[in-house]
Amino acid sequence: MTHRRILSVWFPRLAAERVLRLERGTITGPFAVISIDNNTETLASLSTEAEAEGLRVGQPLRDARAFCPELLTRPANLPAETTYLTMLRRWAGKFSPLVAPEPPAALMLDITGCAHLFGGEEGLTDALTADCTDLGLTVQTGIADTPGAAWALARFAGQQDQSIRSGDAIDQEARATRSRSAKRHWTRGGPAPRSFLHIPAPVIAPPGMTRQAIGPLPIAALRLTPAAAVNLARLGVRRIDDLSVLPRAALARRFGRDVVRRLDQALGVEPEPITPARLDITFATRLSLPEPIGLDSDILAAIDRLLPPLCDKLRQHGRGVRRLQLELFHPDRTRQSLSAGLARPSHDPDQIKPLIALKLTGLDPGFGIDVIRLEAIVTEPVHARQHSGHAEALADAQSRRARGTAMEDLLTRIGGRIGLEEVRRLHPADSHIPEKTATVMAAAFSEPALDWEDPPVPRPLVMFPPEIVSTDDPGRPPIRFRWRRFPFVTRTAMGPERLSPEWWLDDPNWRSGVRDYWRLETENGTRLWLFYAHGSESSGGWFCQGVFA
Repeated sequence: MTHRRILSVWFPRLAAERVLRLERGTITGPFAVISIDNNTETLASLSTEAEAEGLRVGQPLRDARAFCPELLTRPANLPAETTYLTMLRRWAGKFSPLVAPEPPAALMLDITGCAHLFGGEEGLTDALTADCTDLGLTVQTGIADTPGAAWALARFAGQQDQSIRSGDAIDQEARATRSRSAKRHWTRGGPAPRSFLHIPAPVIAPPGMTRQAIGPLPIAALRLTPAAAVNLARLGVRRIDDLSVLPRAALARRFGRDVVRRLDQALGVEPEPITPARLDITFATRLSLPEPIGLDSDILAAIDRLLPPLCDKLRQHGRGVRRLQLELFHPDRTRQSLSAGLARPSHDPDQIKPLIALKLTGLDPGFGIDVIRLEAIVTEPVHARQHSGHAEALADAQSRRARGTAMEDLLTRIGGRIGLEEVRRLHPADSHIPEKTATVMAAAFSEPALDWEDPPVPRPLVMFPPEIVSTDDPGRPPIRFRWRRFPFVTRTAMGPERLSPEWWLDDPNWRSGVRDYWRLETENGTRLWLFYAHGSESSGGWFCQGVFA
């Protein structure tokens, strides 16, 4: 029987070592990456020298400055750290095809059937550690039959047990004293010995020996919440062996189901799948120029070279671009970004190029452009159809024209100037309330409404919230009235059309009760939409809600 083998790779100093690699040669001495925790600057990641000085992750920056004045810091950059972990995930694909990221600084690999390619599991971890050393990264690994056990071994195996302490043990001293005691036999200024920093060697649990391998580890190795670990420690449960012999029902009742689930996952009783990250497909093309360019004609000539391969890649994956981004890089390491949207997905260069040419108007090339990058940042599926003959192809072309392909092209050109979100269309809504019979939607991201039914009586061209109409005429409708401070005299009137509020909704605009709508034409030719609200003295009366064409 082949045991499932899982490799956990943990980078304990990933954020700090990323900055050290980026600013190689400019940072010397203790270094830390800081983050904001409850409005307090704390140490999020430390270099080897900073740990050798006795600093720890989570320590407030003001305390660290007092203890180590020469400490250099940089703010945390979560997007850059996530991107760096993604690059490491791609690098780890050389050891296994199943690699799952564990933010913020770990990877989980399913190496079942892969270790023999590197001379066994020891050879695989040696190769992985050697690569990390070349990259300037500190790494800790653990191999076991389950992800939970591998996670525990990578972080806790090989460390000194903190659960049993003697009265005169150095572990009882303050953290700063312990750190100084570890440096009593080496010269200040040089790197601390590996043994002083407690960096464990790679730990491999033999197949089928998961319980024996993780049993002596502290309960924090089960990925428990800090509150659960503290509560268990108060009862004297410090090791996984102590926890595994307790009754499961009592554990779940007192500490929650999560404690039992984490224990079962580590021991392999409850399955825990590894979900590898989906392969990222980037639809982009790039062109590096030997000399900077600045003319629009030269930029369009470069786009003529970039668009065909980009559209071919989209066509191969059955995708069409909805939003395109053009990046122009300058020799002074600055860049400009232009974006264009399409009303419908397309992979036709002839349709995309005019949009880009439209965006180039008013472009300031500065000192020139030496790199041009074109990327389809938003894509959608484009399904091709196979026709049995010319007649079917002609019918499909006619149906496409009937669906408004020309209108979509027009929306694309208009949206290129004012924005696709600014071009809107109406869709019918299921309501008899006049102002709720239509829903405003972005025209580029919605289909035309084909099932629109006309209302029983005409509706005004312009509708607005009800406005008070003043009148002393008791007639229905009034013969003389004032609206917006102007007097009006009714010539003709049609109605009434009685509408009731939606009793299942509490609409503040319809608390006046039933309304009787009238279509009035005044003597000066204005056509208004008035209604009489059958409400109380404060909410009833005549109101105007629209104007006809």
